[in-house]
Amino acid sequence: MKAIYQKFINKLSLNFRWLTKPLKKLLLPGLGLVVLLGCSQKLQPELSASQWQQQLNLPSVQHAQLLNERWPDLIQSEELEWFDNSRARAVPVLYYAPKQRLSTDKLPLIVFSHGLGGSRDRYAYLGKYWASQGFASLHVQHVGSDRQVWRGSRLTLPFRLMAAAGDEEALARVADVKFALSTLLESDFAAAIDQSKLVMAGHSYGANTSMLLVGAKVERSNSLPPLRDPRFSAALLISAPPFYDGEPLAKVLSSVTVPTLHITNTMDEIEVPGYHSAPSDRIDLYRAMGSSYKVLAVFHGGNHNIFSGRRQRPELNLQAQVLQAATQSLSGAFLQGLFLQDKSLLQQWQLQHQALLARFELAEQESVITAVSSTALVQIH
Repeated sequence: MKAIYQKFINKLSLNFRWLTKPLKKLLLPGLGLVVLLGCSQKLQPELSASQWQQQLNLPSVQHAQLLNERWPDLIQSEELEWFDNSRARAVPVLYYAPKQRLSTDKLPLIVFSHGLGGSRDRYAYLGKYWASQGFASLHVQHVGSDRQVWRGSRLTLPFRLMAAAGDEEALARVADVKFALSTLLESDFAAAIDQSKLVMAGHSYGANTSMLLVGAKVERSNSLPPLRDPRFSAALLISAPPFYDGEPLAKVLSSVTVPTLHITNTMDEIEVPGYHSAPSDRIDLYRAMGSSYKVLAVFHGGNHNIFSGRRQRPELNLQAQVLQAATQSLSGAFLQGLFLQDKSLLQQWQLQHQALLARFELAEQESVITAVSSTALVQIH
């Protein structure tokens, strides 16, 4: 059975390599994308087991542990079953918000797109944290590339994955987000939302979806609608695969001008039959981004799925706990600093998490603030 299954995958991989150019232009923004299929098993963390144990003392990890005991008192969530009649497509969402607002100020909103094979509730650790920090978030489930792809015969799994990562689904995901955001802003929830502070976010395939929504340009037919949604003023990109559409990354991403936060780790490798993306691709993507303000955080250890909320191998449980808590607090510091115009919050976060970082870089217009396994920030002009 395994031999037959492998032949199916290899055949599909070979056929995919010879797809016509017009199809690849749109297919691969999705197939950056076959990213939840797996990752490198060659785990070589730069931190020892005792050093990882020490990371449990980080303020972000301690805070996350306290929040885990208080979620019912701090946040509210609601599953909503929406349907886009214009496309005859279901768009399930999960909405998070603070249970009690400390002021009359409206809430910034983060719209989140999951990775291939994910769901609206997979990244609950992010939605709950954001709500506890005064953000609302809307987690969209993409029915053509959600957890349903894992259900069914193993023999037909490669076909389901290819369809989920294809051009049609990549475009449908963008439409899902636009529909979900419009529906929310036309609902009773809209009264609590600050529509000047809308953020797009995603992991893996969802990061590709996010980039399309904030201005990434791929070659497409003139008959297709614009993909960019100008309502979004920032983006959070976790483990973002590069676009492989035949164009240099800079040409695809230079049109993204909103502030962006890029989160990855040193073992963030995507390795499946016919497709490989090294951890360095996440850094190349960050550097190609046209944002006038962008931040890169590369954590030690981990893997591509460590941010997904999925169950990890036992030996990675501690790393998952630490990296997810650090990701929570980093995203909060980035957004709070952005909306409050206070970059010191982000620099304070970087100093607290220095031992966990393989690289940290902040680029703003003509200057770059970077730290690579050091204890201080260095400004380079």
